[in-house]
Amino acid sequence: MITETQMIIRLMLAAFLGGAVGIEREINSKAAGFRTHILVCIGSCLIMLTSMHMFDIYRGVTSVDPGRIAAQVVSGIGFLGAGTIIRSRASVFGLTTAASLWSVAGIGLAVGSGLFIVSIFTTVLIVGSLLVLSRVQDRISHKKQ
Repeated sequence: MITETQMIIRLMLAAFLGGAVGIEREINSKAAGFRTHILVCIGSCLIMLTSMHMFDIYRGVTSVDPGRIAAQVVSGIGFLGAGTIIRSRASVFGLTTAASLWSVAGIGLAVGSGLFIVSIFTTVLIVGSLLVLSRVQDRISHKKQ
């Protein structure tokens, strides 16, 4: 069984990793920034921790699947992400921010389940993608014009 101290450490790691993605969104003045990404990551981590804790408590007493509660994060975050997507004439804005919120929720679930190295690596990939690929996208857009 995971201790409360271990849970607190996982929540702090989730806050840090969510913040790492959120700071990039904040710097670029996107709809969901630093605080939103931290909250999504912490919340999904807490949900995963709760799922795992309930599994430990009720193991052998009843049929409990720790993935069922956590799975609701994946669909539930879609609602939050949809709020960041804006359609204006022929253009759509906010898809990258919605995707980053969805990804941060995944990071929180992974941290909550103890996949620390994978969570950190995923955060590096996401932040790297947001920073580097935005420049590539800008160059492609300028060549088209």
